[in-house]
Amino acid sequence: MNALTSGKPEKQTSTSAKILYRPWGLVASMLGGIIAGQIFQKIWAAVDPVSEDPPTPLQSEHHLPKIIAAAAIQGAIFTVVRALINRGGARAFERWTGEWPGD
Repeated sequence: MNALTSGKPEKQTSTSAKILYRPWGLVASMLGGIIAGQIFQKIWAAVDPVSEDPPTPLQSEHHLPKIIAAAAIQGAIFTVVRALINRGGARAFERWTGEWPGD
């Protein structure tokens, strides 16, 4: 979506803002991965209380549908958590510096 279709002006980003945001973005991504992993473990424990850990593709004792279900749930959780962390980090960076770090 662009400024013409959203009704909001696009925020301009300087090269220095993009460079300054990189360390914050890296830390936020690592934190997001940890949080997403914990969320996934709790959700998987509720989905399949019998097994301790979610199945991996190389475990022969699990059937393919169960492996695909675990991968899909994990992927969805990681994507949503990453989007929330990245967007929140960009907004915080903008409040602190006055510049949007993306685009």
